[in-house]
Amino acid sequence: MRYEYVPLKEEYEKEIVPAMMKEFGYKNKHQVPKLEKIVINMGIGEGSRNPDLIEQHAKQLAVITGQKPLVTRAKKSISNFKIRKGMTIGLKVTLRGPRMYNFLYKLINIVLPKVRDFRGLNPNSFDGRGNYSFGLTEQLVFPEISPDEARRVQGMDITIVTTAKTDEEAKKLLELFGMPFRR
Repeated sequence: MRYEYVPLKEEYEKEIVPAMMKEFGYKNKHQVPKLEKIVINMGIGEGSRNPDLIEQHAKQLAVITGQKPLVTRAKKSISNFKIRKGMTIGLKVTLRGPRMYNFLYKLINIVLPKVRDFRGLNPNSFDGRGNYSFGLTEQLVFPEISPDEARRVQGMDITIVTTAKTDEEAKKLLELFGMPFRR
């Protein structure tokens, strides 16, 4: 799958860097925080008993991100959840470079506006080190997934990792990229 050119990286260099330098008083453009990676995680609890489910969601995640997902396995046994060590329990994809910028562009401009009853992302979901995490309740909000072929609705967690030292810097960076935070 080829990736079309998305001007987010260029926008970062031409508009976001000068705005961040002005607001936070950085002396050098290399001090300005930047996006490091985006991690998409799908926890599929029933996947341990149904391998077809893992395969189906792996294909969907590959179509959404343009990258083959990594199968995650249980690190230890948990009897209450009927999980044994080594069982398949989820999928994860780590995006960097152009794929990361393309995914972020698609997320901000296409996917989030399609979410039902969307009033903005929670501005308090930063981890204290400049990384932002949020969840989507269904994969059907992505334009690549047709509702007819999806047999099961599956949510996902998305973590945006930045080089920012504080949550304030990271929030400003993501706002300049166009992330719709709740007021």
